[in-house]
Amino acid sequence: MSSKTESKETEKKSKVPHIYVILYTMIILGALASYIIPQGAFDRETNESGQEVLQPGTFNLTDDSPVSVMDFIMSLAEGMIDSAEIIFGILLIGGMFAVLEKAGLIQLGVYKLTTMFSKRVLWVIPTVMIPIALFTSFTGNAEMMLVYIPVIIPLALKMGFDRITAGGIVLVSVIPGFAVALTAPANLGTAQDIAQVPLYSGMVYRIIILAVMLLIGIWYVWRYAKKVYNDPTKSIVYGEEDDESAAENLEHQTATKRQIIASLLLIPAGIILLVGLIKYEWYFTELIGLYAAIGIIVGLVVGMKPSKIAETFQEGFQNILIGAIVVGLARGIAVILENGNIMDTIIFGAEKLVTNVPSGFTAIIMLIVQTGINFLINSGSGQALVTMPIMSGLADLTNVSQQTAVLAFLFCDGLSNIIYPTSGAFMATLILGKIKWEKWVKFIFPLVLIWHGLAAVFLVIAELINY
Repeated sequence: MSSKTESKETEKKSKVPHIYVILYTMIILGALASYIIPQGAFDRETNESGQEVLQPGTFNLTDDSPVSVMDFIMSLAEGMIDSAEIIFGILLIGGMFAVLEKAGLIQLGVYKLTTMFSKRVLWVIPTVMIPIALFTSFTGNAEMMLVYIPVIIPLALKMGFDRITAGGIVLVSVIPGFAVALTAPANLGTAQDIAQVPLYSGMVYRIIILAVMLLIGIWYVWRYAKKVYNDPTKSIVYGEEDDESAAENLEHQTATKRQIIASLLLIPAGIILLVGLIKYEWYFTELIGLYAAIGIIVGLVVGMKPSKIAETFQEGFQNILIGAIVVGLARGIAVILENGNIMDTIIFGAEKLVTNVPSGFTAIIMLIVQTGINFLINSGSGQALVTMPIMSGLADLTNVSQQTAVLAFLFCDGLSNIIYPTSGAFMATLILGKIKWEKWVKFIFPLVLIWHGLAAVFLVIAELINY
């Protein structure tokens, strides 16, 4: 029996449920939990920015009813509606990159990079990962992972790696960049505003943490990539025919005049994208139009007819549809907990857990509690508005500095996003990269443990130095 056949049989025996099944099961469990966990709510007040902020010490049990049959039925639709801009943004990313690929621009870029690193293939890993991590850390735009992955996948395959390596290059740089934010306004800015500490203060310590976590991440990806490069059978996804066919299609192409012009047009498009993200804090609502424009203009410049461009967009939509739907399903979990009026009760229980531990362990318990809450509330700014008022108050009561409370929030809001199926952008990235979640978990789980262990150490140090 061939190794490829053995790989397929092993995969068949160990196959886990489809991600739709996993997420929908979580929605069902959330609905059932509303019949067990008492309903309750905190008061909320609107801050100067117009955002509703939870008020600590105001929790009261309510007489609200648990999830009804209609609430359960509506949770899917509400999750999709709440995530509409993200879903459409993901679809347009898929459509845009389908046009770029059909135009041959991605293949040309990959060829240039593989030529540049032909004699030192492994060095492409830190060369790409460091800029991605820094960009994410300054802007907080973790969703850019959806833009990176379609480009990195063919690059990794062409250089003799696999899809897991490509996923590692993107996610293992984006996640620590997001989790150890230097100036990211959405998560760091919101958390520090609630904790009433100077905006973006405490950066020196976070720079040290980011450097350590990123270097370990680069080492982890490098180690795996080297193993796969030397022996492809060591790949977690070895035997998948899609990898083989994709690698065969990445042959050298000579750029035409139209392709050169289209490639040059991507430079101002990239500048517009960065300015919009950094200066004007664009989100998917603004980016959707930009992605569509880029795809249409590139298609026309390389000589594609309008109908062909539309068909290519449609192909891109189909390729990424699962990732878009996953975002809505993941949001449905939070919707069902909110409709069942138990989200605040869960947060109140987390508050009591942190309160009842020795003060020396407060920051570590914050880490554990926030990591659990991040599974339910995956939005960085949304989670800050709900949990930071409580964590900030607890920091005062236990003599933990506000900066340490913010740091605990950042770790939990970011690090677990590399493994949680409720993280929409993360799951969409895996779908774009055609990486199965269970295989990704097999690859990344040791690093997740290392990162969280380091987070605990850095929090203890933060307490000791009164960060």
